[in-house]
Amino acid sequence: MEDFQAPITGPFSAPRDTQPDRTREHMLPCCPDCQGPLKRTGDTRKRRSEDIPEDLKPVITEDILHRDYCPACQKRVEPKLPDVLPRCTLGNRTLVLSAMLHFLQGLTIGQIVDTFNFHLRMKVTPGGLVQMWHRLADLLFSWYEQVHRESLASAKLHADETSWRVRGLTYWLWCFASNDSAFYMIDRSRGSPALQKFFVEAFEGTLITDFWSPYDAVVCADKQKCWPHLLRDAAAVSEKHSDDPEWKSFSRRLIGVYRDAKKLPSQRTELAEPDYDMSVARLEGRLAKLGSESWQHADAARLAKRLSKYGNELLTFLWHDDVPSDNNAGERAIRPAVMIRKNSYCNHSERGALTQSVLMTVFRTLRLRGREPLATILDALAIYAATGNMPPMPQKAE
Repeated sequence: MEDFQAPITGPFSAPRDTQPDRTREHMLPCCPDCQGPLKRTGDTRKRRSEDIPEDLKPVITEDILHRDYCPACQKRVEPKLPDVLPRCTLGNRTLVLSAMLHFLQGLTIGQIVDTFNFHLRMKVTPGGLVQMWHRLADLLFSWYEQVHRESLASAKLHADETSWRVRGLTYWLWCFASNDSAFYMIDRSRGSPALQKFFVEAFEGTLITDFWSPYDAVVCADKQKCWPHLLRDAAAVSEKHSDDPEWKSFSRRLIGVYRDAKKLPSQRTELAEPDYDMSVARLEGRLAKLGSESWQHADAARLAKRLSKYGNELLTFLWHDDVPSDNNAGERAIRPAVMIRKNSYCNHSERGALTQSVLMTVFRTLRLRGREPLATILDALAIYAATGNMPPMPQKAE
């Protein structure tokens, strides 16, 4: 008998104990190879598949709202709908799904409009979508502020920035990422004024960044500079000056410090604490010596100056188990924004930039926390409709 492979399943496949919505039975009338008659054995096997419904026609709901009079308040009152925002003709599921496609998946507004109008046969307009997204951002703004507060309270924080366009002008999109959050902020400044808006208080954790100078003014417990940024800079110089003896000496010693530093954490359990501390001190001394020597080669002198300034921030990861030597997490967190920038014209107004910041923060933080964004936000909007208050953003799923 032919071996059948198990179906490929993904993380969102229905559990095996879920009851199917329909069951079909298939039986061959004859042998598919020789077309001869078959002897029925009664043996069967089951396989499951998931698909979208054949008819994607939207569900049109007419709600009858009873408007009653309250003698005490001397006014008419009516119930609030749990799944439709006031003055909206599209339900919350459509609203949140369209926002996910734009702010999480990076689809353009034109692509979303085409998908809804042509494939889903639901009439939406670009202006209507944008206005609904603004209203959704207003409701989720408390979650945006919550992520801001929780980011400032985290043990470590990765920071990065990239150019952005607002009203055709150059702005900057900042990203501050921790293990379970990603906070985005669009600002006109690429310097300290923007950082002061985020760091409204001293940061008690470790800030992990590249060598962009405005980060120098941030008050925090510790800082870790990104080694890959430094090594990429050195590698670019090596491509042009690989034969220069002075540069070869500088580059070899710099890479040697990095390699020895990366090996040291694995030896921490084997070394006595004073021995480990002494090993780190020796590495710090090697960096300090490399940065203090006089170099005739221009690029060696330039990078030596960087080592002299930031040498004490390059080996912080040796003192903390959960602090990396790179800012890869920050670069990964800002990468989706770079892809969105390539696909769209960014924002046409300051209001659009705020909505971009809020919804990108909410959607990506929910993903980092293992929460399904669509279901989580729909539940929160239902609670808001019933109580008038948004619940707190859920923490990381266990």
